[in-house]
This record gives sequence, C-alpha cells and structure tokens, in this order.
Amino acid sequence: MYNLLNGLSVIEASSFVASPTAGLYLAQMGAEVIRVDQIGGGPDFRRWPVTEGNDSLYWENLNRAKKSVALDLGSPQGRELLQELVRKTGQFVTNFPAEGFLSHAKLSEGRADLVTVRVMGWADGSPALDYTVNNSVGYPMMTGAGPEPVNHVLPAWDLLTGAYAAFAMLAAVQKRAVSGEGMEVRIPLSDVAIGTVANLGGIAEMLYTGANRPRLGNAVYGLFGRDFVTADGVRTMIVVVTPRQWANLVAALKLEDAVAAIEAERGISFASDDGLRFNHRDALYPLFEAAIGARSHADLAAAFDAGGIVHSAYRTMLDAANDPALVADNPVFGAAANPSGFDYPAAGSFATVPQLERQAPQPAPRNGADSEEILAERLGLPSGTIAALIDAGTVAQA
Repeated sequence: MYNLLNGLSVIEASSFVASPTAGLYLAQMGAEVIRVDQIGGGPDFRRWPVTEGNDSLYWENLNRAKKSVALDLGSPQGRELLQELVRKTGQFVTNFPAEGFLSHAKLSEGRADLVTVRVMGWADGSPALDYTVNNSVGYPMMTGAGPEPVNHVLPAWDLLTGAYAAFAMLAAVQKRAVSGEGMEVRIPLSDVAIGTVANLGGIAEMLYTGANRPRLGNAVYGLFGRDFVTADGVRTMIVVVTPRQWANLVAALKLEDAVAAIEAERGISFASDDGLRFNHRDALYPLFEAAIGARSHADLAAAFDAGGIVHSAYRTMLDAANDPALVADNPVFGAAANPSGFDYPAAGSFATVPQLERQAPQPAPRNGADSEEILAERLGLPSGTIAALIDAGTVAQA
C-alpha cells in the first residue's frame, strides 16, 4: 500500500476478475475505492476457492483495501442511490452493461465531467469471459504438444484488462484536469486480447507466413528454451536470451566441443543468434538432455546461478506458497484481519517505492461495512433517513 493516489475516490460496481482488479490496483496505490454490491453480495461473492464457512478467498483478495456499500440494486431507490454516489464522486469503474441504469449518458446527467471506465466482453456489448476470449484469439491452439487445444488456468486477459482499466482511469482523470472534460473509456476483453496478440507480433506473423506456429510443447518459440530432467528427477526450465547466457550454459554443461561440431557440420554459429538455436533444436536438444540428465539438480542450479543462466524447477503452487523468499520474507506480503477469519499472508502493492515506507496490506470489507458512512458523507443523508432505508431493505450494513 502506498498513498500515491491519496485524494482520488472511485465508485466500483463490478464482479468477477477484470473490473475488481482495476479497483484493487487503484486502492493499493492509495485511492479510496468504494465497491457497491447487491445486498448479500454479487455473483462473485462466493466464488471458489472458499473456506469451510463458504467465505470466498478469491473475493477476499481481489477486494482488499476497498470500502463496501450494500444496496438493493433491484429496486428503483437502490439504483438511484448508486447513481447519485457515482455523480457525487465523479469516477466510476464498472463491468455493468453499457446501456441501462449505469450507462455513462444517464450517469453524466448533472455531472458532465464524470469519468467512467467500463470493462466489457466484446466491443458490441455481448458477453465474454477470459476463457472464451482466449479461445477466440488462438492461444490454446499454440499451447501444449497438440493436437488438442490446451486452455490455461490463469485469467490473463482479465488481469491485463483490469490493469489497463486502472491505467485508463488515471489517464482520463489527467485529461479532465487539463480540459475539464469527462468521458467514458470502454475496454473490451476481446480488444485487450487481440491487441496484445498484435503487440507481440502475432497478427503480423500470421499474415506474413500464412500459417500457424507449430505446437512446441514446453519449448519457447524463437529461443533456446525448454524443460529438461536432471539425474535426480527434477524437471527444470532453462531459457537463454543473451549470448553470454548461451556461452555460460554450454560451458557449465561442458558441451563446447559437441556444440562446435554441430556448428561445423551445419555451417552456422549459435554464439549470438537466438533463431539458429531454435531452428536447430533437433540437434541441440539431445546433447542437453544427456548432459543435464547426468547431473543432480543442486549441482546444476549452483553452476547455472554462477553463470547467470535463467532456470527454474517446476513445482506446485503449494510449494510456492511455502517458499519464504516468495512469500513469508517478501515485503509485498503482510498481515491483515481477513473477513474469513483465516490468517494467511496478504498481498499488498506489487510495486516497491524505495523513497516511501510500504504500508501494510488492508483487509477486504464485509458486504455493506461502510454503507452508513458513505451515504452520510457522500450524499449527505441524515441518520434517520439511512435508518429508514435500512429498515426498508434498500440499504444493508455488514
């Protein structure tokens, strides 16, 4: 947590991953993020993984450092309260549909400088999820050995979209500071996905070659990179990205003569050309498989570390969670009073600002924990009015 965005308040009405991620990143940099949900929680409130008490660990971590207002969004009065909160605050992040009671046109009535950042599925407003968008841009057909597609479990497009949405909010606020103009920024998952494919050269590659890439399993396209198994059965990934790393890898494995023989036979030099190492992997891989398979992982890891060679053994997420360097001794993590009651390391800001003291991670709110405070401060509602709204079931507290 850092207070870099102190003074910026954002209303968030969202669910699942992308839109809550935008709010999370803003909150971790010091913005006041007020999440407004249906009383009892939105559609993601119990999403797995959950505890035995059915508390969502997913929800608890994507909503850290936020405040919570719980409204009956199915009622006209509840919707009006949310609309007024957005207008009074002036910054809004959502993945609600572009039309309807949370449309930018409706919300900006009486608040022309409103900034709305809207996460969408497809640009035409039709729904999509990370896992369906990923299929549409072709990555599952590049993953694994084939021929079956391989879906990944990481919601990459959700996370990229959430980060882009947080960036877009700050960009729009900066523009407004100069021009006084409000705006809506729409960020479809599909555009983030296909745009990222283009940024990585994929669109140009497909149109240039007129063909799909070969399925490579765990090999890295265009580089010398693959998984190998050590003498003691440890599967480890090795990736070479610089000439120095290549030279040090060959030396660490004592393969200078064998590699030189391939170079002489084929009339090439692997010293500084990633593409040649990739194209001639049929000759290189057997050499490296044998050399790595003859030595223990500990022996190789020491040699690789000394040579600045990039490598990592495969392990489970449980292994990672118990790695002190990654978690327990990592300043990104700290203690927080989690609503679930389960005590575990909580992640704060991924960024480190050496000039500032890192603040402890904050817990997620309970549904409705801040309803009374926010309605009083933002809308100026007296306590009697708020009590009547609570009695009517329009507003809920934790």
